[in-house]
Parts: sequence; C-alpha cells; structure tokens
Amino acid sequence: MTHFSWLDYTIFGGYLAASVGVGLFSARGSKSLGDYFLAGRGMNSILVAMSILAALFSGISYLAGPADVYKNGFAFAYIVLAFFIATPFTAIYMLPKFYQSRFFTAYQFLEERFSLSVRLLASGLFIFRVALWLAAATYAPALALEKVTGMPLWITILATGTLTTLYTALGGMRAVIWTDVMQLIVLFGGQMIIVFVAIGKIPGGLGGVWDTAMADGRMDLSLSFSLSERVNIWAVLLAGAFLHLVQMATDQVSVQRYLTAGSLQEAKRSLWIKLWLILPVLVLFYGTGLVLYAFYKTHGDPMAAGLIAKEDQILPYFVVTQLPAGLPGLLIAAIYAASMSTISAGLNSLASATVVDFKQRLSKAPEGTQAQQVGNARWITVAYGIIVVGLAFAVSFMPGNLVESVNTVIGLIGGPLLGLFFLGMFTQRATTRGALLGCLAGFVSLLGIFMYQNGAFTAVKPATLVSFIWFSLLGTIITMTVGLLTSGQSAPSSGRHQ
Repeated sequence: MTHFSWLDYTIFGGYLAASVGVGLFSARGSKSLGDYFLAGRGMNSILVAMSILAALFSGISYLAGPADVYKNGFAFAYIVLAFFIATPFTAIYMLPKFYQSRFFTAYQFLEERFSLSVRLLASGLFIFRVALWLAAATYAPALALEKVTGMPLWITILATGTLTTLYTALGGMRAVIWTDVMQLIVLFGGQMIIVFVAIGKIPGGLGGVWDTAMADGRMDLSLSFSLSERVNIWAVLLAGAFLHLVQMATDQVSVQRYLTAGSLQEAKRSLWIKLWLILPVLVLFYGTGLVLYAFYKTHGDPMAAGLIAKEDQILPYFVVTQLPAGLPGLLIAAIYAASMSTISAGLNSLASATVVDFKQRLSKAPEGTQAQQVGNARWITVAYGIIVVGLAFAVSFMPGNLVESVNTVIGLIGGPLLGLFFLGMFTQRATTRGALLGCLAGFVSLLGIFMYQNGAFTAVKPATLVSFIWFSLLGTIITMTVGLLTSGQSAPSSGRHQ
C-alpha cells in the first residue's frame, strides 16, 4: 500500500482549508433567501456555466470516466455527442418555462401546470435521487483513496462531508459557485498533469497511445440497435440525450444555477458556454482512460497483479505510484474538488427544494424575518449534510462499476421525472391524474426491470434485458404514454403558483 508524504498531506489540507475559506468569505452576502439560494440573481453567464459543469462533474466522474474507458474502451465516452442534442433543446424549449414566472425551484412549474400534489411528488423524487447521488459522490472517492493512499474510509467520508457542509451552509449559492469555479480549475489542471506524465512514459508518446487504442479496438462503437447491449451508437445519441436532459432540464441542481443569472438570455448563454467547456473537459477525462490503458499495457496491469481491486481505483493508483512527492497531494485534492463541488451544489439544491417546495408551501406558521429564514435554510443544509454522510456508508451495495451505478439511479428516478416535465410543457391534454399515474407507472416499470436484471425474482441472475443507459428514455416514454392514456378528456388543472 502506498502512503502520502508529509508534503502531500500539507498540500491536500491546504486545499481543503482554502475551500472552507471561500465559503466563510461568501457568507457575508446572504441576507435573504434570494441571496442564499440564487446569489441575488446576479451571476454572470461564464461563472454560471463553470458552476453547472463543476456541479455535475463529480468525483465519481473524475474516477469513473477514465476507469470505464480503461476497462471497456471508449464506447461510453461517445455520450458527449448527445450534449449537442440536449443543450439546444433545453435552451430553446425548456429554460423559458422556468424563467417566465421567476421560480425558485424547477418544481414550482409543475404546480402552476398541474397541482400541488404533482409539485410535491417531483420535488420529493428529486430529493431522494440527489441524496443517493451525493452519498455515492462522497463514498466512491473515499473508497478509492483508502485503497491506494492508506487514508481510512471513515476519516475521508467525514472530512469531505463535514467541510463541504460547513462552507455550503455558511455561504449559500455564492459560496457554491465560487468554490465550483476554483475546484473546476484544480481538477482540470490536475488531469492535465496526469496525462502529460503518463504520455512521457509511454513508447511513442501520444502517437503510441493512439496506435495502442486502434490496434486493440478501444475506439470501436457498435452500430446495432439492441437495448440489451451495454453501449451502441443509438444508446449514446438517443438514450444519452435523455440522460443529459434529466440533469440539465429537470434537476434543481442545474435549474437553480440558471436562475442565478440576471436574465433569460444570460441563462441561455451560460448553457452554450457550458457546452463548449464540457467538450474539452470530457474528452480529456475519458481520454485519460486510453492513456492509462496504454501506460499499463507497457508497465503491467495493476488489476491483474492484484494491486488494486477495481478499475475505479486505477487513477488514484497511478497518481500515488508514478508522481513525485507533492503532486499526489495536489491531484488527490483535485478528486476531492470534484466531489466537494458536487456535494455543495446538491446540498444547496436539496435545501432550496425543501424550503420552497415544502416548508413555505405547506407551513401556515409565520416565516419570520429574512435573517431567520436564511438561518433556517442553513440548518436544513446541515441536516442534509448529516444525512448524506450517513448514506455514504451504505452505498457500497450498489451493483456494477461507478458509471453504471450512478446512471442507473439517474434513470430510475430521473426518467419518470423528465416525463412529468414533458407532459406539463409539451401537452395540453395531460391532467393531474394522468401525471401522477404516469410517473408511478414509469418508476415501477423501471424498478421492476432493474430488480429482475439483478436476480431479485430468480435464483440465477438473468441476462440483461435493457442496458442501464436506456433507463432515462424508457422512463420518460412510459410516464408520458400512461399519463396521456389516463388523463381522459378533462381540461388540464391549474395549480396555485406560489
């Protein structure tokens, strides 16, 4: 087992302290819920774009992207092409719906279109999904780092969860956005260092990486239309677009950032900037998997040698075994940067959904002063931080590697949720009854498929019926189909907009 040097620990600790410092500095500007949750709606498009990218690019992405390519080839990485479908669709057709009524949360739209019950269902599903997502984003890097650095799992989970909760609770959305920007720069720079060091030790350099990838079929992508195949061209384009839409168009983590922009045009601009930022970032991170594959084909596969247990540990293993003292601390900090930006974004969004969709909407008690409202929001953020840390210790039971586990959770809950938004935005016939029944049918159907494929109903685990990448698309289709069929001829109901 490889351990950190004192210099690595110093750099790593300094980075964590800097993140908390940014949160403490940002706390001074949160005097109302508008400041705390939406940064006063005054952030420019470049900062919003960087924050959205950092929020969705978790420590899971940092570890799982290269690891998946290392093990399975570049096929799943082609999903980056689906952003060219999801981004314009979100900007043109969905974003104006959120902006026209100056919402605080995405789910206020569903009450305005349907009813309070649909809003609460959607917000509850979001809270459930994101709590699981944040638990995975906390647990996965901690597990990988425990195996290769010797840091105890419980210490890394508690450190990540506690420090991130602290600066998020204190600073609100301003702290989240500014730390997101800092963390995006650190993780992108860290990945560049890894790639340059690895390429320098591969015969033929970058050309050698490409020759190895082509010779071993690592760039191949199937052209079949099989739903059971893990990845093919139709999966990355069609299913991938819906997978992106779940996070870009229905997720409070993203929508809340759009609403921090000063205008609809600024929000749209942030989406386009994010598209052009995410392309080089994802190409670099998935491409790192090809670089590591070529490196360890030359220097010996650590998995085959039993030095690591899973492919998800390949990146931190390279960092602590191949880089000089000091750099491992910086790059492990980059992995934590990705995790912390995701956790902070999620905690703030969970708090905003809870306060706006549940507490303010359902409570008849006086809301108190602006300072009291912000104080309550901070305590709710702390409560979610505690829940996420607790769930992080239970995440190890998810099947598959990190890429499959996370995208399965997104699809199971996010697919029906996207179907709800589609019913509300693009149909006039759908009613509250249809929306609720459609969402229930979508979730139950996907859950049944997931449980069957993982052997819940049979003694022997059966063959895969539907690849994890299709869950979001199938959930959307089932929700919309059942929703329209069960809506009857009634006029759509109008919820009370808060």
